[in-house]
This record gives sequence, C-alpha cells and structure tokens, in this order.
Amino acid sequence: METTPATTEALNTPRLDAQLCFALYSASLAMNKVYRPLLKPLDLTYPQYLVMMVLWEHGSLTVSEIGQRLFLDSATLTPLLKRLEASGRVRRQRSQEDERQVQVSLTDAGRALEAKAAEVQHGVFCATHCSVDELRHLKSLLEHLRGDLAAAQ
Repeated sequence: METTPATTEALNTPRLDAQLCFALYSASLAMNKVYRPLLKPLDLTYPQYLVMMVLWEHGSLTVSEIGQRLFLDSATLTPLLKRLEASGRVRRQRSQEDERQVQVSLTDAGRALEAKAAEVQHGVFCATHCSVDELRHLKSLLEHLRGDLAAAQ
C-alpha cells in the first residue's frame, strides 16, 4: 500500500471510526443480530449453525477438522459440540483408528435440520441490500485480509 501523509495520519489516528478493526467488529455484531432471529426457529446459535453447515457439507469430520474449517480451537468447540449432541443433532465418538481423535457426525435430526435452514441464507442476503456480485467481492476481500492477518502472526 502506498502511504501518503493523509494515509499515515489516518492509520495513526486513535479515533474509533478510523479503525478497520472496529468496522469489522461492528459489522460482525450487526451480522449476528440478523442471524439471531433467523436461527431461533432452528434452536441454533450462530457458532452451532457454522458447525452444522460444515457437517452438512462434509458429513462426518473430526473435532480438529471442524476447528480448522471454522478457525476455532478445541477448547471453544468441545462445549459447543456437547450442546449439539445433547440436542440430538450430532453424534461424537472416538475414532477406532486413533482414540485421540473424536469423530463428529450428523444424526437423522441433524440432517433433517438442513432443509429447514435453507431460508437462513436468503434472509441474510435480503438484509444486506447488496447484489450477489457485491457480496462475492466483499467475501473475497475479507478472505484475503484474513489470510494476510494469519500470515502476519
């Protein structure tokens, strides 16, 4: 990025509205507020919904594989998976090949929930007031930013 005096000043300004991190954080909070009422009929929290989406896509994964896909550690994921198991949506069991691995798979109730969840994405799309192309572009920018930030750690 080319820096000019105005760019340098903006980057060094400790004003809340000038901060990229706050724009991302507040947009994330707003997105979660949109998801909350859409997920309520499914009795899912947003993190649980993410786990279910990964399992609907892949069927069965280990806890570590789910964590890699969602950028979550197992300490965060384990209680979430326990709640999904208690609600009858997923099954957790130790891998027979490697007992250190816990395999997570959908139950029939978890699979049936996928059809009910189809309306969630439509509701979120409508709330954004963006075109499909705008959302694709924004998603691409955010994925690039996430990659750069992860590489900088």
